[in-house]
Amino acid sequence: MINMLLAAMLYASAPADSVIALEGVTVTGQQRRDYQMRTSQSEVQVTRDFLQQNIAGSLMQTLEGIPGVKAMAIGSGQSKPTIRGLGFNRLAVSEDGVKHEGQQWGDDHGLEIDQFSIDRAEVIKGPAALLYGSDAIGGVLSLYTNHVPTERISGSVQLFGRTNNEQLGISAKLEGKLGHWFYRANATLIDYADYKVPTDSIQYYSYWIKLKDNRLRNTAGCERDGSVMLGYAGYNFHTDLRISDSYSKSGFFANAHGLEVRLSDIDYDHSRRDIDLPYQWVNHLKVLSHTTWRTDASSIELNLAYQNNRREELSEPISHGYMPQPDGSLERRFDKNTYTGNLQWRQVVGSHEVRTGISGEYQHNRRSGWGFIIPDFETLSMGAFLMDRYTLGENLILNAGVRYDHAETHIHSYHDWYQTPVGSELVYVERSSDMRRHFNSLTWSAGINYATGLWVMKANIGKSFRMPIPKELGADGINYHIFRYERGNQQLDPEESYQIDASISWANDEWDIQVDPYLNYFPNYIYLNPTSQYVEGLQLYNYTQASVLRYGLEAQLTWKFADQWQAHAQGEYLYARQQSGEKKGYTLPFSTPWSVDLGVKYSLSSTHHSPLTIGLTAHVVGKQDEIVPPEKPTDGFWTLNFAAGKDFKLHHTTLHVVLHADNLLDKRYYDHTSYYRLIDVPEPGRNLSMMVGVEF
Repeated sequence: MINMLLAAMLYASAPADSVIALEGVTVTGQQRRDYQMRTSQSEVQVTRDFLQQNIAGSLMQTLEGIPGVKAMAIGSGQSKPTIRGLGFNRLAVSEDGVKHEGQQWGDDHGLEIDQFSIDRAEVIKGPAALLYGSDAIGGVLSLYTNHVPTERISGSVQLFGRTNNEQLGISAKLEGKLGHWFYRANATLIDYADYKVPTDSIQYYSYWIKLKDNRLRNTAGCERDGSVMLGYAGYNFHTDLRISDSYSKSGFFANAHGLEVRLSDIDYDHSRRDIDLPYQWVNHLKVLSHTTWRTDASSIELNLAYQNNRREELSEPISHGYMPQPDGSLERRFDKNTYTGNLQWRQVVGSHEVRTGISGEYQHNRRSGWGFIIPDFETLSMGAFLMDRYTLGENLILNAGVRYDHAETHIHSYHDWYQTPVGSELVYVERSSDMRRHFNSLTWSAGINYATGLWVMKANIGKSFRMPIPKELGADGINYHIFRYERGNQQLDPEESYQIDASISWANDEWDIQVDPYLNYFPNYIYLNPTSQYVEGLQLYNYTQASVLRYGLEAQLTWKFADQWQAHAQGEYLYARQQSGEKKGYTLPFSTPWSVDLGVKYSLSSTHHSPLTIGLTAHVVGKQDEIVPPEKPTDGFWTLNFAAGKDFKLHHTTLHVVLHADNLLDKRYYDHTSYYRLIDVPEPGRNLSMMVGVEF
């Protein structure tokens, strides 16, 4: 928790060559130790090189190789982040110091962020509420786009494609520095077709559905992103203003949107690049101002932001239950405006580095359309924190902090637009009642870092919280795209979490070993509990609370041998058990199974160019038979993946070539965390992807 602030604010004063990255970047032992000593939590820093070498269909699929980080995918172009099995509103995504606010409760769309605009990222595993307040109870993904260019003019162009969904895309960047002023502009265009799976049919309830050419019909999509930045970088003063806009449109798998699609007049097999009903589009506008003033012993940082997230779901109008066939295809529309501000101050006094800050956020969300799932709402939250980092010596650092938060939520009432017979009368059923809730929370954290020789050890203990979101309090409707009926609970209490994290690592010139265990206890974990009931043809899920115990670990080992060879192994394990409630003794729905990656990489040296790197990795996932009834177990699987890359120096330009082959053997398997497994849809088949980029 404390280290989130340290990582964000110390970065600006750290030497450029002190950045630790993942595989593919060489660092000295001292640099590695310095980075490990910066924070007492488990943290991974990701450079632009890693993002480029591991480029995938979405940002989270690009980051999925990090132990403990997973992409919860629906379709081939959208995915949600999870850290140690926690995602959605339990994970904060920050861009340049401001929390990204979309409709993150939704399971069927991803982050509205252009992954090609990101310069570096940091992944914090474990509670980080001390800096971000509610929503950071499971971890933080911090993204940074505002580094200062060094050249008068520079830029890049990247072309990329994927075979499975026939994706084609281009991204371009232009940036420069004129005196103390700097600028940057990014633009990205992506288009993709229906994606392929290694089966020619699936079973939805008792119906067998044939797939033309093994493709999930109507899963095509497109994406358009753009951003501009203008900034001033002086000796002690830095300020920048960034405006970004992200638009995406994607189809929903037609056969999963209710069985009525069998009666549709739409020819879904006419073209695999068409986006027919049902589909969604989302547009995210963000205006962000970042200002920092610093001296050798102190700094002040101010972040202000406005965000507008507009999302629509459209489908063929059909009747359900007592609802008559509506006019038009607008099933749902969400329009959310978010205003954010945070101010942080740092002061060094002897061996103490004291930090304090205040933050506030206001959200205003409105809905429309003939389908209901969440009500209109407004939320106001504010918080203040104080923390201290005490350096007792070069090898021993202590830190501690405390935070207080207050939040208010106003949920509006909603009645059906059609009448339903209740007894002898026809009434407009109330789906959500007017409600005001107030939440207060005191959170804290303490940690220690210790280094001796080649060893670095650290531990962190703390408490985090998360207030119930409006969907958990007021939902009452069909969620077609994940095949269930969801119902909220207005009596939910704020979620609390107590966690102990530890990390121990040892490294020399040949070996690098790290183990990160953790223990996590929720007295009142909020989750959707699957029931045996069905409403309007779909399984009913109710929001409920239970005490939950979670523990697990991530481990990784790298061995460099024979100059040009490198072998690596990494794995993760998560155990979760409900300690109370209706499902006491069971795990949580969609729990992450254990997994192990085993790989080898060869670097072929070149006199005039960078080495050619070739790698092969086996991804092994265990069977998940820890389930919550009426869930079903999911078999384990393994896939073989290939990667190669090389840079070519051409005068004043650099040519990057990256090639990936995922699921090389075209295996049929199911991801236990994917909602598509509920209707017998396997994960994508073999996929070849290539990226060619030019930097100048």
